[in-house]
Amino acid sequence: MRDKLFVGPKVRALRERQSLTLDACAKLLGLSTSYLSQIETNQRPVTARVLIALSRIFAVGPGEFDSDEETRLIADLREASADLGLGLPSPALSELKMAAATTPTLARQYLALHRAYRALDERILRFDETVRMRTEDAPDSLVPYQEVRDFFHYRDNYVDELDVAAEALAADIGIDGDGSAVATLERALTERFGIRVVRAQADAGMIRHYDPATKVLTLDRDLAEPTRAFQLATQLADLLFGGLCNDVLATAGLESATARDIARIGLLNYAAGALVMPYRRFAASAMELRHDIEQLQHRYNASFEQVSHRLSTLQRPGARGVPFYFVRVDQAGNITKRHSSTRFQFARFGGACPLWNVHEAFGHPGRILVQVAEMPDGVRYLCVGRSIVKRSGNFLRPNRQYAIGIGCEVAHADKVVYSEGLSLDGAAVPVGVSCRICERPDCHQRAFPPLGRKLTVRTNERRIVPFAIE
Repeated sequence: MRDKLFVGPKVRALRERQSLTLDACAKLLGLSTSYLSQIETNQRPVTARVLIALSRIFAVGPGEFDSDEETRLIADLREASADLGLGLPSPALSELKMAAATTPTLARQYLALHRAYRALDERILRFDETVRMRTEDAPDSLVPYQEVRDFFHYRDNYVDELDVAAEALAADIGIDGDGSAVATLERALTERFGIRVVRAQADAGMIRHYDPATKVLTLDRDLAEPTRAFQLATQLADLLFGGLCNDVLATAGLESATARDIARIGLLNYAAGALVMPYRRFAASAMELRHDIEQLQHRYNASFEQVSHRLSTLQRPGARGVPFYFVRVDQAGNITKRHSSTRFQFARFGGACPLWNVHEAFGHPGRILVQVAEMPDGVRYLCVGRSIVKRSGNFLRPNRQYAIGIGCEVAHADKVVYSEGLSLDGAAVPVGVSCRICERPDCHQRAFPPLGRKLTVRTNERRIVPFAIE
């Protein structure tokens, strides 16, 4: 059964945006003024009939009232409040739900303050006696990366302006998903901008370099073909979609120049993926192949990581695909990329749950692992994990190794080939967000206790976890 839908702040914001009084809006919706007032204050949920009327009056899709964004906000508030400690009890889950539902702007300001607190705390630890105020040109701060992650996270990992523009460009230059994107992109760069593409042995760490003076684009000669296509697409997107990126960034609310620069790279990477895997064609292929990543790799001559990331972006209004999360993890457990159009809760700070199969993937090179996991909020996910190796092409340079994780709620699992043979309603792996906020008292993989919880240490016995959580 679907949870009751409380969307009061969204309804109020839409009404005020059109300068409608409560009485006038109630008449348009065919409701009493008191009924609409109760909806706006979250005292009553919206029914299906009211939801349809709201969509018609305000000319928005029903997806605008989806509660996924609120769920993400609650998860972030929960981790931030637990992280603060301060010697006070953490807010109850009911309080956090109320804050996210009724005062979302205030809740996001709280998260912004928490980011600033974390940055200052890290700086005090790093410089010990010297506390410096954060400036826009502070490249050592983690805050810009957190800002950018939140920016994509709260957009459902979908950027309509760039996605639509990239799809139109793909049709214009002749990218049709037959796997021949490299030649097509090189031709487009030459014909439109007079750019010559060369392949050469690059310096350590260099993948792509463009010299505007000579109009020469140099790519590392050891790049695999999918990576070569992606880098060509990124360069073309940079030249053609710069204004679009600026428009998106102007409304992103990013605080620092560093965050805006990081977000710009993210937007160009997004556009590149949308260019080599155009939305409607790729979404249709994904449904046809039941989201078999390897089959999609062959069809679009793309890498496992590229296809997985693109699957997580298929959230165009009116043509939404299955909502996936996507994550890339290194061998130390650091999350180096994370994007999601689901309610899946990522750890904002610290390591992820060791029971999540994305970590196990390193022990099974190249093998696809499948898991049914249940998060603390009771939502079950079909989780897919696989290790990948990005080869350096040079014996003296180390290869880069990562694990890719992608998954969706089990409600969508019938559309995904990896659900074959699984018991989706049977036993599930109890995965948490991170040990710091996971309240499961019986987890045998717990690394350390949750913040803000009282512990009992028994001196006369020894269990797998050497303490009990009260």
